[in-house]
Amino acid sequence: MGKGKKAPKFAIMKKVITSKAIKNYKEEVLNPNKKDLSKEKLPRNVPNVSSALFFKHNTALGPPYRVLVDTNFINFSIKNKLDLEKGMMDCLYAKCTPCITDCVIAELEKLGQKYRVALRIAKDPRFERLPCFHTGTYVDDCVVETHKCFIVATCDRDLKRRIRKIPGVPIMYLSRHRYSIERLPEATIGGGSSKILINGCDLSARGRQKGCSGKSKGLFF
Repeated sequence: MGKGKKAPKFAIMKKVITSKAIKNYKEEVLNPNKKDLSKEKLPRNVPNVSSALFFKHNTALGPPYRVLVDTNFINFSIKNKLDLEKGMMDCLYAKCTPCITDCVIAELEKLGQKYRVALRIAKDPRFERLPCFHTGTYVDDCVVETHKCFIVATCDRDLKRRIRKIPGVPIMYLSRHRYSIERLPEATIGGGSSKILINGCDLSARGRQKGCSGKSKGLFF
């Protein structure tokens, strides 16, 4: 059965403007003191600055390096059987002086007999002792607030995240049983990436372990 023809619309009902719509129109269009919300919603344009340019912020940093050591960095060094001063020199190829603050000593003393070896290492006379003038023994706040002419040695993720917000402060950490440096372009990352090639053999520390040897002149890079 076919459909019947519909009669054409001869009258269209007009939409009624509500008082709420009129009020919104006055607030959005007719108000000259209205804030421009389009500018406020724009994303922040923060330029990415290369960490290699940190010398603009920290010109006091240079060899001999002074390394500010955290509590857990000492503990991880003991677990990996690493000497602090020797490992730092292997990483940076320069003289390094580990610096221990009073709050690091206080925190190790609070941890008791389990960390007596770490406490004995922290009291090594070769290390520089830095006095603390703040209340409490929270090491992370002390490390962040200390003068920025140090390399900070830590394995704590939260502390590294806080240090990264400060321009010009390199971070030393443990990776693959050796020390590595972050945000220090002139240092060799990991302390053993340079190779000595002689007759196709690698005579660096890692290459000698594999049994390479040679007597002719080599290429250094």
